[in-house]
Amino acid sequence: MAELFSELFGVDIAGTGWALLVGAAMLAGWVDAVIGGGGLILIPVLMAVAPGLSPASVLATNKLAAVSGTASAAWALIRKIGVDVSLAVRFVPVAALCSGVGAVLAASLSKDVMRPAVIVLLLAAGTFVALRPQFGQQASPGAPRRKLLALLAVALIAFYDGIFGPGTGMFLIMAFTALLSEDLLRASALTKVVNTSTNLGALAMFIAGGHVLWLLGIVLALANVAGAQLGARTVLAGGTKFLRFALLTLVVVMSIYLSIQQFA
Repeated sequence: MAELFSELFGVDIAGTGWALLVGAAMLAGWVDAVIGGGGLILIPVLMAVAPGLSPASVLATNKLAAVSGTASAAWALIRKIGVDVSLAVRFVPVAALCSGVGAVLAASLSKDVMRPAVIVLLLAAGTFVALRPQFGQQASPGAPRRKLLALLAVALIAFYDGIFGPGTGMFLIMAFTALLSEDLLRASALTKVVNTSTNLGALAMFIAGGHVLWLLGIVLALANVAGAQLGARTVLAGGTKFLRFALLTLVVVMSIYLSIQQFA
């Protein structure tokens, strides 16, 4: 049976490994739906239970799961919160294109160079939110909507997502809240739409390179969608205060995680 599964899914995973993978995919979907960063959970687990996989296959298969969960969370949040369609139409193609370009260039840029910069950005974002309790608590209709700056931010963050990725959802929420004067809840809904596009852009490059393990990815995608739906309900129930707490928690966890990777 184990040999049959290995041939069918293209990877050698023990029975307990499958249970761990499905659980990790569900948890990653929940985390991605709440604030982003699910890849920090699923990618290490996938590498641990299937050490024979190439890094490209791990990243590609994770992207298939992530795009499924994020898209389902986006749909759930849009139905309850709504989203500015004119902004979504403007941001989505830019996000997909820039993420795809980043994925193409990913192999040529050192992760050891990027991690310190990301850690600094994370700590700066966390400090800003911690010192401004009112940040993202409510929308500011009268404030100027800096759409061009927001579009530039989307392009840069999407490019970063294609190259490296950790914290993409959080950076998008911060950008939309600060530049478009949205509350954290509405910024989160728009983020899920744009983040789906960044995932699609990167996934397209992985598909073109033949790196996706489709059957494994579909199993993980189903689990990721289940977790994402729970995450979307958590966001709707918790509101902006919960999102602010989740954002600060992610800053701490990601800063520690990336620092360990950098200096271990």
